[in-house]
Amino acid sequence: MSNSPQDWPEPIVRVQSLSEGGLNIIPDRYIKPPTERPSPKRSVSSASSVDCADANIPIIDLQGLNGNQNTRAATLSQISEACHEWGFFQIVNHGVNSHLLDRAREVWHQFFHLPMEVKQQYANSPKTYEGYGSRLGIQKGAILDWSDYYYLHYLPLRLKDYNKWPAQPPPCREVVDEYGRELVKLCGRLLKVLSINLGLQEDFLQNSFGGQDIGADLRVNFYPKCPQPELTLGLSSHSDPGGMTLLLPDDQVTGLQVRKGSSWITVKPAPHAFIVNIGDQIQVLSNAIYKSVEHRVIVNSNKERVSLAFFYNPKSDIPIEPAKELVTANRPALYRAMTYDEYRLDIRLRGPRGKCTVESLKSPG
Repeated sequence: MSNSPQDWPEPIVRVQSLSEGGLNIIPDRYIKPPTERPSPKRSVSSASSVDCADANIPIIDLQGLNGNQNTRAATLSQISEACHEWGFFQIVNHGVNSHLLDRAREVWHQFFHLPMEVKQQYANSPKTYEGYGSRLGIQKGAILDWSDYYYLHYLPLRLKDYNKWPAQPPPCREVVDEYGRELVKLCGRLLKVLSINLGLQEDFLQNSFGGQDIGADLRVNFYPKCPQPELTLGLSSHSDPGGMTLLLPDDQVTGLQVRKGSSWITVKPAPHAFIVNIGDQIQVLSNAIYKSVEHRVIVNSNKERVSLAFFYNPKSDIPIEPAKELVTANRPALYRAMTYDEYRLDIRLRGPRGKCTVESLKSPG
């Protein structure tokens, strides 16, 4: 990451401070162009669209994977269909203790309500993004998102530094460590399912990611109340650059929107469910059989939100390219090889830009 800048191009303003300062009008630098502003009831284009009020991403009971042959086959089929049709799905009965999920959300809620001088001790930079942050990308004068966040490395172990994790509230480091252990196991289990559904050996995707030497990161998003939510976004439209994401949403306040054709679908979280989504690296490895999908976050004038996004990624220096087993004369390799380190540098420099980055990998012709 030697090309990464050392500092932000402009002074950092914490969105939470703006929100709690009693603003009635948001600053211009958070106002999105009219075409990017949230409009849950209106389709992205004039084409026919899904009714956003009634649609929801699939909810899949993972307990079916432990059932009899028919039940397991039905569950595999549900996951395959969700990957093909949505790129997103929710999982329940996933094996992670609900009490741990509640604790994880609560410690991070407490962190974001600590005094600013405490949080500022962990202020991040664009060099690694690790720590307490309020923007992505380094373009001077960019239109920003209405959110703050905390980003930390969980794997590989050489990047795992407890000193960069919040010491307050006191259980935070312990909870994050346990949470990470459980999600690494769950992600490995899901990669096996995706490999089987692609017709590959069950360990194919895990091995393509680097075996046990993979990357895993946690980004905790904090979306403060916003006096003009119709003018901005908590997180701009993007597809996730990594392999696979497990999102623990706020199950009391909606905010995540998934692009489905010409519509934005507001996801209704199931209690203690994870939202799973395909990342750009799996799109490349599957030769676009599975596609990452654009998503964004809307904000609320009356309620704040906390969500935890756990990213399960390939080892940073392994070239990622379409699986040879999925390349045929009728379906040639659609993407050129690129390491994840090279890939995410584009995101860190430019910020979220829809699916521009993965599209730039397409092979000519």
